Amino acid sequence: MEEMKSEMFCFQCEQTSGGTGCKLRAGVCGKSHECATMQDLLLELLKEWAAKRPAPEPGLMADALFATVTNVDFDTEKIAELCRRVAAKIPRELPADTAGLLELGREYKFTRRLQELGEDAAKLGELLLYGLKGMAAYYHHARRLGASDAKIDAFLARALRALAERVPAEELVGLILECGSVNYLAMQLLNEHHIARFGKPEPTEVRVTPVAGKAILVSGHDLDDLEQLLIQTEGRGINVYTHGEMLPAHGYPGLKKYKHLVGNYGGAWQDQQKEFDLFPGAILMTTNCIQKPRPTYMDRIFTTGLVEYPGARHVKNGEFGPVIEAALMQPGFPADGPEKKIMVGFGHDAVASVAETVAGAVKAGKIRHFFLIGGCDGAKPGRNYYTELAEKVPQDCVILTLACGKYRFNKLEFGDIGGIPRLLDVGQCNDAYSAVRIASMLAAAFHCSINDLPLTIILSWYEQKAVAVLLTLLSLGVKNIKLGPSLPAFVSPATLRLLVEKFNIGPVTTPDEDIAAALK
Repeated sequence: MEEMKSEMFCFQCEQTSGGTGCKLRAGVCGKSHECATMQDLLLELLKEWAAKRPAPEPGLMADALFATVTNVDFDTEKIAELCRRVAAKIPRELPADTAGLLELGREYKFTRRLQELGEDAAKLGELLLYGLKGMAAYYHHARRLGASDAKIDAFLARALRALAERVPAEELVGLILECGSVNYLAMQLLNEHHIARFGKPEPTEVRVTPVAGKAILVSGHDLDDLEQLLIQTEGRGINVYTHGEMLPAHGYPGLKKYKHLVGNYGGAWQDQQKEFDLFPGAILMTTNCIQKPRPTYMDRIFTTGLVEYPGARHVKNGEFGPVIEAALMQPGFPADGPEKKIMVGFGHDAVASVAETVAGAVKAGKIRHFFLIGGCDGAKPGRNYYTELAEKVPQDCVILTLACGKYRFNKLEFGDIGGIPRLLDVGQCNDAYSAVRIASMLAAAFHCSINDLPLTIILSWYEQKAVAVLLTLLSLGVKNIKLGPSLPAFVSPATLRLLVEKFNIGPVTTPDEDIAAALK
């Protein structure tokens, strides 16, 4: 096969080259073929470790999976370090040098599994693997806050072992849906620990224009890192801004109490090169979503946790002194920008407090339908569909949104229905848990199932956390989901038929057609 001759093959994200797979020397995300190959080796070592039936080990297995998620770790040497740590658990002797590791890694490309297993079995395995990666990301964040769960640990090992042993397709299908169920537990665990640490999210106005002064921009998802930075910058004359998936932080009482958390800057991850170039301060990347930094800001961008990019300075253990010093050396914003604010903080607890009002508005005919429009954003053409969709949702309908896909429309004016905002920002991608809770509350109010609600779910996906969220919805029996802007390349025709037959999942079409279908 032609792919076998290429340096890499990767099709785990929505923007994969040609909609079929990134090959040759680098991925669309910027990942080098060396890094991709090392990640292939790491994943194979994880499967081999799981096949040894180890006692569940919190941490390493999940973190190694998370490191291979799109836009997390671009550093080949750091992935090599993880390979050696996992190999020591097996134990297995690895080549001493990077070149030897890369040569070994080439034996584990997807294209080889495709040849050996056939398309359906090979791609079912990838679907399970990508769900595991997404779940590992949420579990990593929960563990940062002191959480652990034996069921999650055990499932990670059992599912990886099934991939190592190449179990039949029917068993893989069962594990894929079970992955969705266990991911729900991971998201619930993270939600509970967010609330225990930072309080229940509450509706909050967030400034989206600059404030005069020195500045640090925090992107990613990790609220623990944000809190540590806020503590270390208090009284230093530095304003802190959120970016991307950090926006929901402003709804948590334990974070918004810091007066120097002044607002949100910019939009979703794919615009960061332009936005970071213009930001007059230091930048901290806490989880996935990093792009190749431009030389113009390489000296003031920092990574932490599992995020690594060659050339970017990495800070460990919450020691953000270098970030603070870099911010003090930059000019900061010279003056306040024109004031503009948006609303966040509509988690399930906030919605529960007005559930009767919402249910009454539906019964009175004031609210006709709910549209959940959320998921990962990206740069690939076609994502303007989500902006147009939100703009065309009728005035008697409410939009729920979560994850960075909301940046396509969250600064637009949607108004309200009887005091209920027409746009309810539920939070980060992991807050799909809150969205499910909200749907469950509505279903209870109307004595029906989620599938019988006046609710349409239209998702955008980019990387493996979105895959895990989709599997969670399917594991809960949610049907009629629309997915876009394109269907995953790692889903085979047979798997797609199964998803259509069992869950009536389908691709997005046009905003007008999808709205009409939802309201008929």
